[in-house]
Amino acid sequence: MKYLEIKTIITEYQIEELSEEDRQLIELAIEATNRSYAPYSHFCVGAAVLLNNGATLIGCNQENASYPVGLCAERTALFSAGVQYPDVPVKSMAIVARNTEGVLLDEPISPCGMCRQAVIETETRFKQPVRILLYGRKKIYAVDSIKTLMPLSFTDF
Repeated sequence: MKYLEIKTIITEYQIEELSEEDRQLIELAIEATNRSYAPYSHFCVGAAVLLNNGATLIGCNQENASYPVGLCAERTALFSAGVQYPDVPVKSMAIVARNTEGVLLDEPISPCGMCRQAVIETETRFKQPVRILLYGRKKIYAVDSIKTLMPLSFTDF
């Protein structure tokens, strides 16, 4: 028998420590939470992606009474990028959430497993990592690739 140790390195920032580019991406994700359709969970998530060509796109969660029919913010942003800019890699993504009272969360949230796999597919497709910013009012986590959050991923990149 052999034990393997997997380490995850996450950088923690305060908003003022981020680049202007990162702050703008977070602001877009915050704005996207206002477009969320979350009548069941009342948990509004926004995502924003920055492409290599400088374009930015947003996404937000879209719920449905039949829960599997809904879609997460991260995937709406990624899939929008894939439709509008099919040949342009995603450089980075910011993810933000508001609670049931409409207040931005103090702590960062991370993508669900399906969204992590969708980001991995994006990284694999373009053979380029996607930097992920997970926003919370008290701190922001940053990772250089979604593989940091899902190290034993289903991919060949």
